[in-house]
Amino acid sequence: MPRKLAIGFGNLYRRDDGVGPFLINELRTLVGREPLADDEDGFDDLGHEVDTIVVHQLVPELATTMADYDLVAFLDAHITEIEEPVLVEELECQYRNATVGHQMHPCALLALVRDLYHKSPKGVLISVRGHDWDFGLGLSDQTAGYVPEAMAALSARMLGDESTETA
Repeated sequence: MPRKLAIGFGNLYRRDDGVGPFLINELRTLVGREPLADDEDGFDDLGHEVDTIVVHQLVPELATTMADYDLVAFLDAHITEIEEPVLVEELECQYRNATVGHQMHPCALLALVRDLYHKSPKGVLISVRGHDWDFGLGLSDQTAGYVPEAMAALSARMLGDESTETA
């Protein structure tokens, strides 16, 4: 079976910026594992067919972990003028500049895995439109309303349930 990794990134304490980590806990529940606490990142629970981690930012050191997987799903919030409330983007393995507020683009991490470890996991970015970036915990009602669509796209890729895929 192919190994799959979901990486939720964002700031839990900036409301909708925490949608990536929120989706990680929804996925963990779906696969029968306990949700991560706010101070846990999931690195000590790797080794499953579907693994999950939470990070504040994408950094080059993640390439070492990613090299062990066939598919990596990146989960984040978007603030751009993207019309879709949930954007699912198949990623190319190439060096790209990061978007506003991030240190690395997911495509650049895939390129690092290729160049450093000679492996080529597939990558997908699932980003959810955020509305509230103020300090605080929990998603806005609007962003929370997009979670079922995001989870359908995520579970289609992580669990192979193509009937729920929205992209």
